Amino acid sequence: MKQRNRFVFDMLDQDSAQAQREAVYRAGKPVSLHEEGLGTVIKLPFFKQELRNLFLYPANPEVVQMPEMVVRAYGPSIIRMTLSFGKKAPCDADNPMFDWDPSLQQEALHPNKTDTGWVLLDSLGKTRMQITTKEGSREIWSTLQPEPPQTFDAVVFPDGETAVPFMAYDDFFPTQSESFSLGFVERDAKLDRWTYSLHAQANEKFAGTGERFAAMNLAGKTYQLENTDGLGVNSRRAYKNVPFYISSQGYGLLIMTSGHVRLSLADISTRAAQAVVEDDVLDLFFIGGGSVEQIVRNYRRITGFPADVPFWSYGTWMSRMSYFSAEEIRVVVQKMREGLFPCDVIHIDTGWFEKDWQCEWEFSKTRFPDPESFLKEMDELGIKISLWQLPSIAKGTKHYATAMENRYVAPKSEHIALGSNFSEVEFDGNIDFSNPAAVRWYQGLLEHLFELGVAVIKTDFGEVIDENTDYFGMPYRTLHNLYALLYQKAAYEIIERVKGPDQAMIWARSGWIGCQRYPVHWSGDCACSWDGMAGSLRGGLHLGVSGFAFWSHDVPGFQGVPSFMNSRPDNDLYVRWTQLGVFTSHLRYHGTTPREPYEYPEVADLVREWLKLRYALIPYLAEEGKKATQTGYPVVRALIFHHEDDPVCWSIDDQFYCGDSFLVAPVMNHSGIRDVYLPFGDWVDFWSGKAISGGVWLRNLDNPLALLPIFMKRDSVIPIYPEVVQCTSQMEMCKIEALRFDDTYTGFHTSLLGQIIQL
Repeated sequence: MKQRNRFVFDMLDQDSAQAQREAVYRAGKPVSLHEEGLGTVIKLPFFKQELRNLFLYPANPEVVQMPEMVVRAYGPSIIRMTLSFGKKAPCDADNPMFDWDPSLQQEALHPNKTDTGWVLLDSLGKTRMQITTKEGSREIWSTLQPEPPQTFDAVVFPDGETAVPFMAYDDFFPTQSESFSLGFVERDAKLDRWTYSLHAQANEKFAGTGERFAAMNLAGKTYQLENTDGLGVNSRRAYKNVPFYISSQGYGLLIMTSGHVRLSLADISTRAAQAVVEDDVLDLFFIGGGSVEQIVRNYRRITGFPADVPFWSYGTWMSRMSYFSAEEIRVVVQKMREGLFPCDVIHIDTGWFEKDWQCEWEFSKTRFPDPESFLKEMDELGIKISLWQLPSIAKGTKHYATAMENRYVAPKSEHIALGSNFSEVEFDGNIDFSNPAAVRWYQGLLEHLFELGVAVIKTDFGEVIDENTDYFGMPYRTLHNLYALLYQKAAYEIIERVKGPDQAMIWARSGWIGCQRYPVHWSGDCACSWDGMAGSLRGGLHLGVSGFAFWSHDVPGFQGVPSFMNSRPDNDLYVRWTQLGVFTSHLRYHGTTPREPYEYPEVADLVREWLKLRYALIPYLAEEGKKATQTGYPVVRALIFHHEDDPVCWSIDDQFYCGDSFLVAPVMNHSGIRDVYLPFGDWVDFWSGKAISGGVWLRNLDNPLALLPIFMKRDSVIPIYPEVVQCTSQMEMCKIEALRFDDTYTGFHTSLLGQIIQL
């Protein structure tokens, strides 16, 4: 039985039938190099390969394509390699994924000939790329046919020190390749997709790629970076995909594309980190910097830094699916205040329209008869209002005819369905955010709401658009993943225009390159289960490695288990997920059944104390949030941000840093027992004040429901609010005090926090 060619069939996604329509090309050795402007242009031949007997054989050596490779340097830590056909690659200014930091300037690269090939030197004389052109020994192959393949063989040094080699000879036999260092596939004589391969070391680890619900170390897996409705947080599907990852070898790689990407990290070939990119251009950014934080910062310098968020947004958000009237919300706010549960935001999900789910961007006249007065009333009570909406137009709604007549929804071949929640609603498609006129129309719908007094819009969905549609600005395969960015950009810019930059934010689910500029993003529809809690945290940690600063999740999970709309989360899950939420950048309760703490009377008193702790820590969270908008840090950080040299930390996905100072280990089981890893360093137990030296595992820690393991970096100093409040508008900044975790800290109960919080 013939062996299946994993590279051809599993990676390139080609089969024998497709081979009649497709041609595979493999890069050879450069023909020439020359300077052009500040960059270096490389003449690089690609040789056609033939699929015969399930193997790839070199075709007629005269069948050569010669796309242009341009290599550029941006500052001392970024090398960009672009491959395209035609005289010019697409203009960066036309690409919404770019948001260049003005301080990041292109620098000159100079090609120098060597005995074995070429080196590209920067103005300081540092080697930023090394290309080998010298032929290997032919004597070894003299009795074998065919001869060893022509192969692009190079090493990139993004920061002049860190070596990132291409996987040049990932072959068992010349016709049996596990990856190509560079290649592309034509379909029907047109370029269809690119492929590249970097050498993955035997112990190399990877993290990032967006909202992965997988283990922290992504090595040994293949992922399809293609936005879709995740339908939970426990599968390979993801709402937020980002073609950017960080390697334990000290580099990051950004694939600048909105096309679908198949990314295999030491999987299809265990010695290759390779990808197939469905795009006309292959645009790779090799990013160095010396640390995980600096690599992420350099990524943000290319794609944009996150905006800061309003101070009140760090308060408690209360929601369910859904509140249906102004009177119902008044009762919720009254009970929250009477129960002394601090709260700043009420989110109204699908029920604020005249008919549930049928988004018209207008309050129901029967259930919200005077929205302006209602919003003013809530504001006087210290409550901001957040509203749900989606980017789809339902048949029979107020704006349907206008949207269709003006092409705000692109014409298509058939109606679409958006999932089981829409069984009674027929949608005719998504708003076409590639159409500037549609963007202006959509922003006009939101503008009225913000002027009324609405504080936040929830930009739900955005992961799926209709493939068989004639979009205004670009084809489906370019727009699909990019849609999230265009959608969120449109919403964010209008709220910023109406409310001002210090009050601007959205609540978003989908994501791609650049979406970090428009916070906040939450984890989507997680199950009310320990698995849902663990999957949410994993997704948040990877998202932080992928450039996002702010992140939230539905406490205590969104959908009921086993009954979607009827199963109520257990009391201990409610408490444990609240504890997790206290230390994430944003804390929102949401789900298919009531989520208000007074609905859980057995644990309501305990939850109140945890919410009091949350509000005491808001000055610290706001400080760390501000820092995250200027650096490479997220607020919720994987341990590798501070311990990238510790291989254990590359495998930990159930602990995290909250800002610089807190190490948090959520309890995600009924027993309350878990192990905790303390990285190297000096620590202080948050509860007892005991000093502990790191680099150790703390085994079988037994945690009562009221507590979870929390450790502080020794000598940390954090700002806290030392009084109990019911909303952030009651805080007086002059009252903020510093809490020190040094020899003077003798435990939580004797601290400023212990004086106001009973835990």
